[in-house]
Amino acid sequence: MIKIIKIVCLLLFVSTSFAQSSSRYNDKKKGQFSISWGWNRDAFTKSTISFKGADYDFTLFKLTAHDRPTKFSYYNYLKLSRLTIPQTNLRISYFIKDNLAVSFGDDHMKYVMNNNQTVRMKGSINRAGNYKGKYDGVKTITEDFLTFEHTDGLNYLNFELEKYFTWYHSKSSRLIISGLVGGGMGVLFPKSNVRLLDYERSDRFHVSGFGISAKAGVQATFLKHIIIKFENKYGYINMPDIVLHNKGIEGRGKQSFIFAELYGTVGATFSLRSKKNKI
Repeated sequence: MIKIIKIVCLLLFVSTSFAQSSSRYNDKKKGQFSISWGWNRDAFTKSTISFKGADYDFTLFKLTAHDRPTKFSYYNYLKLSRLTIPQTNLRISYFIKDNLAVSFGDDHMKYVMNNNQTVRMKGSINRAGNYKGKYDGVKTITEDFLTFEHTDGLNYLNFELEKYFTWYHSKSSRLIISGLVGGGMGVLFPKSNVRLLDYERSDRFHVSGFGISAKAGVQATFLKHIIIKFENKYGYINMPDIVLHNKGIEGRGKQSFIFAELYGTVGATFSLRSKKNKI
């Protein structure tokens, strides 16, 4: 009997030890929550932009544009009062199932039309001044005629579904490397800085349209709670209601384009559940 008890105790000890050694922390378990912040670079396809107001109605075809990254410095990137000045990304994710999360984020990109480019222009301007007339041909876009930016910024507020795949998991769970894919949609809430003809510049936030996007990336989790992500996102933006002038002045623009975004973020992950997060 004593031998049997010893054998049972030995088996219980071995099985318990094996269970403890094989259990691993899961940073993407149902109920897990993460938040991250970082910075991006952007590229845009050519875009045709239509302008319509009380005394003008014209279209500029295949305009080019670029992003506007802020020069790196502690003052520009890490000072709390200036955190939103660069091209930034904020994302909050919640895992509704193991390895599957829903997230909300703000992709704060910047869109700057290239000045002094020559494009086709079609339409008419009836406002008195140097540009009054009808157009149907090529024109060089100078700053005294038009400056067109979404620089505070091209804010893509979106919800996404994210699927994660664990590629590497250290025995101590101090390092977990995962791949991810995702997609979503949202609204565009830009602060468009537009100066057209001699109208006073518009510089206010406005819901201007919608976007859809897909992404892929990689995430590294350190010490169970610190995350670093690098993601590449592609999407389509359509803005049929861009504010051009100050309040009380008629004038709207519309455009659509495809964008590519590359960004890196740092953040934290933790469980909202009281139970131990083990698989």
